[in-house]
Amino acid sequence: MTLTASVRRPAKKPADGTDTDTGIGVSTGAEVGTGTPPDGCTERARDADGLAVASFVLGLVGLLVMNILLGPAAIVMAAVALARSTSRRGRAFLGLALGIADLVVLALLVTGNGTVSWNFAG
Repeated sequence: MTLTASVRRPAKKPADGTDTDTGIGVSTGAEVGTGTPPDGCTERARDADGLAVASFVLGLVGLLVMNILLGPAAIVMAAVALARSTSRRGRAFLGLALGIADLVVLALLVTGNGTVSWNFAG
């Protein structure tokens, strides 16, 4: 048994950007299938914004738990987000500051009781 399907191709648009049915110029921001997102939003910029938010969250959580891992991760993510020129620069700088604060808290706890582990019971 063989399945076949017919493919209907759309008519080509004129180079001047006018609609073939009405003759009116059409501007949609991005053509379908060209791979360019509308409004100048690129995937790299979205990734940089995500890295800025992730660095902030990891730095914040790292103040309480696993600061030996989450602090450096927050610092690296914030640095990459700033290098990619994120639109959330404030959040990236907060993630960087919180990552550094994680390492400071770790250093204080290690010098206080001499181990990397710590607890709330004193």
